[in-house]
Amino acid sequence: MKRIWQLQEAKARFSEVVELAMKGEAQTVTRRGRPAVVVLDWETYTRLLGQNLSLFEALRPAEPLSDEEADALFDRSQADYREVGL
Repeated sequence: MKRIWQLQEAKARFSEVVELAMKGEAQTVTRRGRPAVVVLDWETYTRLLGQNLSLFEALRPAEPLSDEEADALFDRSQADYREVGL
C-alpha cells in the first residue's frame, strides 16, 4: 500500500521508507503539506525512465491483450472494392 510520509518522519524512518519502496510500494514524501518526492525501487524507476529496454519491450503492453483486443488489431475491413477507372 502506498504510504504518505511527512519529511521529518521520512528522515527519521528512512530505512523503513526504503524497505517499503523496495517491495514495490511507492512512498510519497510531503514537504509543508504538499507532495514533494516519491521514493521508488530501482526496477520501477528504470522502467518508467525507459532505460535498458529493447524496442519490443518498450512497445509491449504492460498486460497481455485479451483475445478480442488482439483480434481487433488485425481485423480486416469487409468493405466492398470499388472500381477505379484507369
